[in-house]
Amino acid sequence: MNLALKDIRNNLGRFAFTTIGIGMMLMIVMGMAGIYRGLVDDATLLINHIGADLWIVQRDTRGPFAEVSRVPRTLVYRALSVPGVLSAREFVYHTIQRQHKGKQLRIAVLGLSWPQDKGDWLPIVSGRALGQNHFEIVVDKSLGLPLSETLKLGKDTYTVVGLTHNMVSSGGDGMAFVTLWDSQSIQFDAPAEAIRLERAARDQRGESNELFQSQPFLTQQLNLPASQLPAVATPALSAVMVKLTSTYESDRVRSIIAGWDDVSVFSRAGQEELLLEGMVDKARRQLGMFRALLTLIAAIIMALILYTLTLDKIRSIALLKLIGAPNRVILGLILQQALILGGLGYAVAYIVGLKLFPYFPRRVVITNEDLIQLAFVVLGISILSSLLGMWKALTVEPNDALMT
Repeated sequence: MNLALKDIRNNLGRFAFTTIGIGMMLMIVMGMAGIYRGLVDDATLLINHIGADLWIVQRDTRGPFAEVSRVPRTLVYRALSVPGVLSAREFVYHTIQRQHKGKQLRIAVLGLSWPQDKGDWLPIVSGRALGQNHFEIVVDKSLGLPLSETLKLGKDTYTVVGLTHNMVSSGGDGMAFVTLWDSQSIQFDAPAEAIRLERAARDQRGESNELFQSQPFLTQQLNLPASQLPAVATPALSAVMVKLTSTYESDRVRSIIAGWDDVSVFSRAGQEELLLEGMVDKARRQLGMFRALLTLIAAIIMALILYTLTLDKIRSIALLKLIGAPNRVILGLILQQALILGGLGYAVAYIVGLKLFPYFPRRVVITNEDLIQLAFVVLGISILSSLLGMWKALTVEPNDALMT
């Protein structure tokens, strides 16, 4: 007869509630590791999906994900002139927040370099990629927009033609994909009154300028939108993505582009490192601290429960010693209970976690590596938490069995 199982049956209610409590705490520990993995995946998925070898951004910035970056559109042609560059594409990325049908939508908007890039590389689970250069949008399912839904952004209305899965920003916001021109139209949209006031200010400046006074026909140009004025540059890009030929090494192309005074250049690995060291690092450390604290709390609770169970069977332990049972039998009883408690708690954490994690606001990614690591941690705290009960069992005297 196994003494550990017999004692568990005698204290089944307390043991069951303890197992559930330990399991829920271990589930949170497991979830924190999964949230960190999800943060890393969300931060780097766009870089990995796009597949650019180099990212050219504004000089002395860490954009376009870590901070704001502005580069001229002509940078694409400059990059194409570098030996070893296979292709160069525009990259426009920004976050907006709009209200749609009474619901707040926070959207990370990515502009695709139409017609070279129609979004065929996106993990589309329903619908299709972009089929025209205006007024179509592909969104992630997390935004809750169905196919054929219309969404007003800026002064234009866009139709949802495709749905992606798990395409979110590093902040957990669902992504939307439109053409480059549409993304800039959304980004630089201004109210009609703001445009009217801007034109009035131009007229006022023109009236006091000698050039416009001598050539009145130039004042007609002031009524044009800012994007159509010859002297005004087209809206800037966030970055330029470069893909290299296989015959040239990345370091050689990087050294050429790095020599330009107005830009900085990063490899794909460098861009990932910037994201992980900047945006994700603090979250990783915070989650790690909470994970360590919860693990410690779980160990303390298990130790106290096992100690309480040991106190409840002091007379039984004394009786075992009185009839000549060796210490290893008694210590094995406590250790087996600790291992059963830890093992069942781990199973509860895994089963409940699989059901609850999909409903978390942030994506939770559970890997086999994390599960194995947590299993060893649970094994360790089970053994350590049994030491207090073992110590109490060793201090019991056989004569205690004869006491009333």
